[in-house]
Amino acid sequence: MKQTRLAPNHLAAGGKMVDFSGWEMPLHYGSQMDEHHAVRQSVGMFDVSHMSVVDVQGRDSAPYLQKLLANDVARLKAPGRALYSAMLNPTGGVKDDLIVYRLALGYRLVVNCGTRDKDLAWMRVCSSGFEVEILERSELALIAVQGPESLNLLDAILEPHQQSLLAGLAPFEGGFAGDWFLARTGYTGELGVEVMLPNAAAEGLWTALMAAGVRPIGLGARDTLRLEAGMNLYGQDMDESHSPLSSNLEWTLKHNGRDFIGEAAVLEMKASEASSALIGLVMLGRGVLRAHYPVYAQDILVGEITSGAFSPTLQAGIGFARVKPWEGPLSVEIRGKRQAVEPVSLPFVRRGQKVYEKVIAET
Repeated sequence: MKQTRLAPNHLAAGGKMVDFSGWEMPLHYGSQMDEHHAVRQSVGMFDVSHMSVVDVQGRDSAPYLQKLLANDVARLKAPGRALYSAMLNPTGGVKDDLIVYRLALGYRLVVNCGTRDKDLAWMRVCSSGFEVEILERSELALIAVQGPESLNLLDAILEPHQQSLLAGLAPFEGGFAGDWFLARTGYTGELGVEVMLPNAAAEGLWTALMAAGVRPIGLGARDTLRLEAGMNLYGQDMDESHSPLSSNLEWTLKHNGRDFIGEAAVLEMKASEASSALIGLVMLGRGVLRAHYPVYAQDILVGEITSGAFSPTLQAGIGFARVKPWEGPLSVEIRGKRQAVEPVSLPFVRRGQKVYEKVIAET
């Protein structure tokens, strides 16, 4: 298995290491529940160096990304601005989801580790006819600091030029302080910063954050945090067999004459009123929702859970479900028994507070 530069630090902190898409990563450091609450209530940090950072440079970098991505990079009016986008295949399925930042020269993409190889291959195939250079930045580590106290605690250990950059960043904006790139982005629904920095500097930042009282957070709490925040996980809530329309990502599709890859297929699906949708579910009784549990409207099978867990913040079972139009109350079958669930809007939680609303049955 591959390891990030911080693998020894995870072991020293008591991390329970597991295989995550070919990377040895910490599942937790003792208590997934405590780690979740630390991020919601104060601050935590994640080693996300297994993610792939890819820079796109060259004269045609903008038109190339206008073709490659379903969202519109022309919306990035100034260097540092960021947006979230899907990258589709020609049939409208989601090849991956990613963050793209505009740089002074070109763009920076952060893609999922499990899709790295196919993403890079696809990006190179699609670059034919464009004057672009696609550079994987494997020399960079990525540390996410998340939670209501994240900005204050990170600011306290940064150098003055880094503090100055951080102070001027708006949400979904990033910038360079020397060879560090700081961005106001994250995967938790909380205030936060993601720091891309040279591998050689990663241990120093990690150690300084721990000394300042920032708790390391594993994959387990990362999953419950992103689930509460209504954020999809690639390979569970979306993949190449599902379009953004059935993955709660229609808002990322920008139709403005660009003719991006997969657009024609998506428009055809929309015109034909393709019916499945990704919604939130909250259990009305005790229990935990898990992926692939079947969802029923009365006695009719209408879909299945794609992601589920116990929500530490809401103290209830929650999940995403891909469902067809339904009538009447919904239930989920758990070990042969039907359990009542409430269909709700996403996200479930923002900044530590319940924000979802009940969804009316779709017919």
